[in-house]
Amino acid sequence: MLKKYYLVVLALALSFSACMNELSEIDMEAPAVPRGVASTTGDEMVTISWYPNHEGDFDIYHVYRSAQENTGYYFIGATDQPFFVDRDVVNGETYFYAVAALDYSGNESELSYDLVHDTPRPEGYGVRIYNFRQFPDIAGYDFSDFAVLHYRAGSTDIYFEYHPDADGFFINAFSDDTDIQDYGYTESMDEISYAPEQGWSDLGYVEAIVGHTYIVWTHDNHFAKIRITQLNQDLVEFDWAYQTDPGNHELKVSQRDHLP
Repeated sequence: MLKKYYLVVLALALSFSACMNELSEIDMEAPAVPRGVASTTGDEMVTISWYPNHEGDFDIYHVYRSAQENTGYYFIGATDQPFFVDRDVVNGETYFYAVAALDYSGNESELSYDLVHDTPRPEGYGVRIYNFRQFPDIAGYDFSDFAVLHYRAGSTDIYFEYHPDADGFFINAFSDDTDIQDYGYTESMDEISYAPEQGWSDLGYVEAIVGHTYIVWTHDNHFAKIRITQLNQDLVEFDWAYQTDPGNHELKVSQRDHLP
């Protein structure tokens, strides 16, 4: 009888030990919090990207969004790549983003620590405006209405000029309250993601050069950018993007009175 008792105790002990070993093998550790989260502004879209996780049991990322900073985040999608394109957005509205990593056991990391917010904006391609000396009715451009118009129309932001005496091409700001600057050569318009605080032309115009991107600060406190793709004595062709949210370009709200 005593021997049978010891066998029962031994069996229970072995069973308990097996259970403990099994419990100890259960993965309870979440992957590292995604780092380097950033966003790229688009037209009715925002692209969120980050550094990839390298855990051996990494499975997938969850992407979260909020209308407020550091609170109210909700799930909007999953991806196994270190980027996500959010197309469920409205131009001119600001969105806050965070990312979490999950492993195969379903352990989810904390939300990413980077404060990432973005404001999508409209953009366009292949717009042409013409030399105001010859074609005044189609020499100006109004970013707010996405329209080519007379260079002296009240809503004109910029207009094109070929100056024969100087044999030069120029982009002119129509209003004294509109600022412009040459940001230099870029491979694409997307290389410039924010409106700078300094560097605006004191002359009210800049030389037009193919491949250069220009920043415009409109008279009604909006930011825009253009990249010149074609240029001759008659016309300039450019791609453009315009931030519909006043004072806001690439997420950073800037009040004119606060800038130098």
